[in-house]
Amino acid sequence: MKPTFLALALTLSAGTEVAAQDVGLVELTIAARHHDQDMKMAVMFPAVGQHQTMFAENAIFYGTSVFKDAEPIQGQFPVILLSHGWGGNYARMAWLSAGLVSRGAIVVAANHPNSTTFDFDYASALDHWTRAEDMSTALDYVLQNPIFAPIIDETRIYATGFSYGGWTALSLAGVQGSRDGFFDYCKAAGTGSQFCAELTAEGVDITAIDQDRYEASYKDPRISGVAAIDPGLTWDLSPQDVQDVTVPLLLVGLGEGTHRLNAIDTSAMGSNFEALVPQASVKTIAPATHFTALGLCKPASEALLIEEQDDPVCTDPVGTDRTQVLDAIIDALADHFELN
Repeated sequence: MKPTFLALALTLSAGTEVAAQDVGLVELTIAARHHDQDMKMAVMFPAVGQHQTMFAENAIFYGTSVFKDAEPIQGQFPVILLSHGWGGNYARMAWLSAGLVSRGAIVVAANHPNSTTFDFDYASALDHWTRAEDMSTALDYVLQNPIFAPIIDETRIYATGFSYGGWTALSLAGVQGSRDGFFDYCKAAGTGSQFCAELTAEGVDITAIDQDRYEASYKDPRISGVAAIDPGLTWDLSPQDVQDVTVPLLLVGLGEGTHRLNAIDTSAMGSNFEALVPQASVKTIAPATHFTALGLCKPASEALLIEEQDDPVCTDPVGTDRTQVLDAIIDALADHFELN
């Protein structure tokens, strides 16, 4: 994403409105020692409250109504860790958080240091393992927090994510990476991959990334199910890279044919990651594109982004109904995690 008009919108936006009267929101900052810096995170949860507010409406995206700093409803709820995409942030995926909360879950999300909006560093953004560590750290926090710990069902802890965040969720399930596989993909794709071309333009040397750390396991044994939406980094993996995956998996793919972004295509037409995990459930949603998952755009957003010469994140294939696509994603995850 370009650090322009859209970057500001991504920071302030929150997605589509889903059962907002039931959604509490707490934003906070915690220590992330593996980064040597603090990390912003958010917890959305079933709530009761009196002061409803719109979570970051702006010119591009619709907002989500929440109760900020509300009291959680008493009970036992599953936890879903949510990881944002490359250069994104947790507010951009708030439509998904709110949807899952409305189905009876607590959602814990983090702004990943070095790969989030306005805190992005190409030199370390591809250190993907730090993102899995971010989510495990955020989980540690809520499990020790006196407000949230009593209402968490520790037998039902799940992970999900979009794009780069989809890979983070897969990492938490035990999927291990292939640095050379990623390099080979970018070498073959060349300028045909916008993502790889961007890395080349920024002078990123994939082969300089710490291979041992890139290919190690970051499985969190507390995770009992994972759903990955258009996950990245799945190219050229081997059976050995998925041998430790024992939890139920859901792979959600957006778009078909020319509307399916190659870098995150897990089908036989892409990385063929699906063949490595035949136990996984697979759901393809079309018409749609990768960016359809960024939330519900306002009517003038597409033209405004074109005018600003920014990324076309509000441009969908003919026939796409974003509301239906977002609802389908929420329903798929809620079914996979056996929510209400």
